[in-house]
Amino acid sequence: MPFDTPQDAEDAFYDALEAGDAEAMTQVWEDSESIACLLPMTPLVMGREVLELWRSIFEQAGAFDLQVRHLAWIECDNTVIHLIEERTQGGPAGQPGPAIYGTNIFRQGADGWRLLIHQNSPGPQTQGAPGVA
Repeated sequence: MPFDTPQDAEDAFYDALEAGDAEAMTQVWEDSESIACLLPMTPLVMGREVLELWRSIFEQAGAFDLQVRHLAWIECDNTVIHLIEERTQGGPAGQPGPAIYGTNIFRQGADGWRLLIHQNSPGPQTQGAPGVA
C-alpha cells in the first residue's frame, strides 16, 4: 500500500500500533536495511530486526491505546521528520499516561512515503522527581 504523504504513513503506523497488527506495521516501514527503531529499555535495532521487534511487542503486549500530538514538522525534499508526544490512554481514573517524546522520520521512495526511523523516550518526570520544583 503506497502512502501519499508522510502523515498517511504516520497514521498507518499508529493505527497498526493501536490494533497490535504486525502485518500492518510491516507495510508502514521502508523495505530497506537502513530502517531503525530505538525504544526505551531496548537496544537499537535495524533492518529486518525492526519488524521482528514489533512482532514480539505485539505478541507480548497486544494493542496500544495512544494519544499522539505533533510538536514540530521538519520537511526537506524527500525526507520529513515529525517530532511527537505520545501518551497511553486508559490509566488510573481515565488519566493519560506520562508523556513519551518521539521522532518519526519518513522518506519518499518509488512506492510513496515510508517510515525510516522511529525513536522514542520518556519525557522528564516533573511531579515528585528529586530536585524538580
